[in-house]
Amino acid sequence: MLLQKFGIDISAKDYSRNLERLMELLFSFRFSLARSSLKEAKAELSTINSVINKVKHFLWNKCTGGAFAKGDNTVMALYESFYRKLVLRDRSLPRPWVFTTNYDLFNETAMDRLGLPYANGFSGVVERRFNPATFRYALAEQLDVASRKWSAVDGFVYLGKLHGSISWTEDDHGLFPIREIAISQPPGKVMIFPTPAKQNSALGSPYADLFREFQSRVVREQSVLFTIGYAFGDEHINNIIYQALTIPTFRLVIFADPTLPGEIAKLRELNDPRIWIIGGDGPDVGRKAHYFDTVIEEFMPQRPSERIDDAVKKVLDAISSKKAGEE
Repeated sequence: MLLQKFGIDISAKDYSRNLERLMELLFSFRFSLARSSLKEAKAELSTINSVINKVKHFLWNKCTGGAFAKGDNTVMALYESFYRKLVLRDRSLPRPWVFTTNYDLFNETAMDRLGLPYANGFSGVVERRFNPATFRYALAEQLDVASRKWSAVDGFVYLGKLHGSISWTEDDHGLFPIREIAISQPPGKVMIFPTPAKQNSALGSPYADLFREFQSRVVREQSVLFTIGYAFGDEHINNIIYQALTIPTFRLVIFADPTLPGEIAKLRELNDPRIWIIGGDGPDVGRKAHYFDTVIEEFMPQRPSERIDDAVKKVLDAISSKKAGEE
């Protein structure tokens, strides 16, 4: 329909290799067709919704299937190592913020397994609903009951999922109609849209709230933004980063292939000393310096006790494997 009537081929390279561009196109057409008075618009709207649902199911399967769903903990171990090292910060520094465009639950699961407290914009227990006010909260421990002295808890993390999550769903109840649920069935109203141009505008909640948090953290004095695995394919995010580059004290560290074309090439050509692009060949054959595992192992700090933790883990894994073999 798009090819015949509008000359837009969604199988072309611009869309087949860029899911965000495809979804922006589909949501734009759905927005227009839903408000059209033409008779044929209803049938065309049904076709667009069908394509959108196929993309959502594709994303759902990618985020819930794979080797990790069959007992392979390789990726989860990387995330756990990432967060163990991330929280090694001086207590005088602000608590770290992690923003991701991924829809999977590796971040949340890793922090849960490590026992790290975090704020992801949701509050509640039985019904966890999106409440942006939680990003203003901090977790503290009481040091002295008599004098009511408090100290911020170490290891607290703020997590913002800019493109949604497979654990988010739309809900018609309450002041905050976005809920966080346990994933157990394919997407219905699950919010895993890879673009904030959702339904009627890019200003809808929770996307507007999340992008506002991202902007408030990046566009400030003495801030540093590290990007890992981000190819600068999202204009909404890019605009905020470029706005931050107008601040003299802002620093941008990009872990990516330095030979990539597009936005990364443009940033490289600026020759801005505040922009570092780290990538290329890694310490071993087949590994790149900008890969997630290399960044964690080679660039992030390691506490002395972590080597002991790794050794203990290897022993426990060996014992478990031996018991499984005996059974």
